[in-house]
Amino acid sequence: MTKMKKSDAGDSDPILTTSSAARLLGVAVSTAQLWIESGALESWKTPGGHRRVRLSAITRLLKTRADTASADSMANAFIPTNVEFLPQSAPRYPVPGNEAARLLALNALDIVESANDPVFDRLTWLATQVTDTPMALVTMLTAKRQWFKSRIGVDVDETPREWAFCSHAILDDDAFIVEDAHADHRFRNNPLVTGMPYIRFYAGIPLIDRDGFRMGTLCVLDREPRRLREKEIRALRELAAIASDELKRFDKVRAA
Repeated sequence: MTKMKKSDAGDSDPILTTSSAARLLGVAVSTAQLWIESGALESWKTPGGHRRVRLSAITRLLKTRADTASADSMANAFIPTNVEFLPQSAPRYPVPGNEAARLLALNALDIVESANDPVFDRLTWLATQVTDTPMALVTMLTAKRQWFKSRIGVDVDETPREWAFCSHAILDDDAFIVEDAHADHRFRNNPLVTGMPYIRFYAGIPLIDRDGFRMGTLCVLDREPRRLREKEIRALRELAAIASDELKRFDKVRAA
């Protein structure tokens, strides 16, 4: 069995637990453990005796199974065929270093195009209240678009990914704030700034799944430039943490 060390790869090839590997492969944890023990899925042991797997090992296994006559439908199902969950070769927006893994996890989560959820709707409403802003969103970022799981004050359900302020927000764990989009060269010509909903102010907090991937944001928007007070930013962080917990719950319900 090939051993891999943490230094062998960067954020673009993240380390996963056995349960996370099983989720991405679409199999039971016990099946993933058997594949690890047999050497079919490359892994290594931590000093504490836990098995860890690289995303690249999962990708190789899926490709091998898809390329053989014995490949089963479940394995094939977890090779994204929708271009929304395949990294763009030359994206016109910033991407995190683990974008390929993030998109694979988002595909497995199966939240994009899911039904309205009153919990997320409550969180967007609360976000507008604690920041006194007219618009709030819970967004999920595919390779092609930002899709709104919840929205207040915005008429559309989605926008192209290259328009998304949230693409910048998921590059880091903390708040991403644009106080005046007209004064920011990254956004002054953005169609969401020059046209509806005429964004001037943006503040977004990443939503993080159970494997640490930033799937999207909880964000608030205004048509006027402004600043948030520290207590407003803290409140937004707390609401985003609850939304992140809901993502983890969504994942567990789906896996059950």
